[in-house]
Amino acid sequence: MTSLAVRFARAQRWLREHPLAFDAALAVIVLAGMVVGSFAEPYGKHGPQFGARTPGALTLVLLVLASAALVYRRRRPVCVLVFVGGMAVVELIFANRPAPVAMAAVIALYTVASRTDRPTTWRVGLLTMTVLTGSAMFFGTTPWYTQENVGIFAWTGMAAAAGDAVRSRRAFVDAIRERADRAERTREEEARRRVAEERLRIARDLHDVVAHHIALVNVQAGVAAHVMDKRPDQAKEALAHVREASRSALSELRATVGLLRQSGDPEAPTEPAPGLGVLDQLVTTFRQSGLAVEVARADEGVRRPAAVDLAAYRIIQEALTNVRKHAGPEAKAEVSVIRVGTTLEVTVLDNGSAPEPGGRIPDAPVVPGTSADDPGGGHGLLGMRERVSALGGRLSAGPRYGGGFRVQAILPLKARTGEDT
Repeated sequence: MTSLAVRFARAQRWLREHPLAFDAALAVIVLAGMVVGSFAEPYGKHGPQFGARTPGALTLVLLVLASAALVYRRRRPVCVLVFVGGMAVVELIFANRPAPVAMAAVIALYTVASRTDRPTTWRVGLLTMTVLTGSAMFFGTTPWYTQENVGIFAWTGMAAAAGDAVRSRRAFVDAIRERADRAERTREEEARRRVAEERLRIARDLHDVVAHHIALVNVQAGVAAHVMDKRPDQAKEALAHVREASRSALSELRATVGLLRQSGDPEAPTEPAPGLGVLDQLVTTFRQSGLAVEVARADEGVRRPAAVDLAAYRIIQEALTNVRKHAGPEAKAEVSVIRVGTTLEVTVLDNGSAPEPGGRIPDAPVVPGTSADDPGGGHGLLGMRERVSALGGRLSAGPRYGGGFRVQAILPLKARTGEDT
């Protein structure tokens, strides 16, 4: 049974790939059926009798021509219908004993109905029914009410209806396939978009982690090298800070890069992402590096969405790192976190010196691949702007009147995060 089904599937596939061969075989079968029908006498004493009559030469020529035309029914469906219909009319009018040439017209009408639109199908179908049935009734050798005439009317009507049904089903299946393909393309595009957004987010996190901790390590290493000979105790303390900063950097890098692991990997990170809850620890690392930082908070009791919490933490981290790198050794920083209505305002101020060549130039045009806070290729302010924009907030950064720098981010507590306060 399985081998028979496989053979049938192969034959069906071959016929679909070779439609002309299929139409030629169909023409042969139709010719054989019409020839057999031309030898039948429908009005015998005991019903139809085969061999009771012999078709004439005109009938045989019309049968062959009509059958041969069916070979091209897919290429020229309307032309084939007109030709075959003409053969049927000629046979009905001039043949003494008509043969079923109308069978070929029925198949040609079905082909036209299955390959055109519905209005065309019904116009052509009604015209074919009228011409063939009228010719049989008014010019045939039998009375107009005989069953052969009714049969021509019925078969042409069914051919038009069947062809229209096949065309409708084919169009329905094609529409379903198109929608499925479009949905698949949409899913792939959405997946690529989300992957790109996740890569950008991870890149921002990596930049924040590396920039912050490497800046602290650089400062503390410089202190240790400066006091190594004269004050070894202070050098040891600086090296301890270096070790602590590097350990923190490794931990955060492991947590961030761990996001790229598969869900089933055993080393996937389990610790939560940093947020304002550990702001004191972040400020302590800067104080240990020699930067004076004051913190003022008025966000008690505020439930911050995770994305807002992480963005606020990273903005403060990046801003303090820039202060430590660019504002000079005597700079001081002020951090404030305040809730104002449905927003969270994060502000970082410093009293650093004026910008120097190679330092912060926040208002300069941002060249692709660089950022405003480091013309040499850093991505600090650019990363902060992307974080805030992704949440639907606003970021302003620029020099303060009288010296120093100011970074302020206004983050919505209920915007694109999908969480309530």
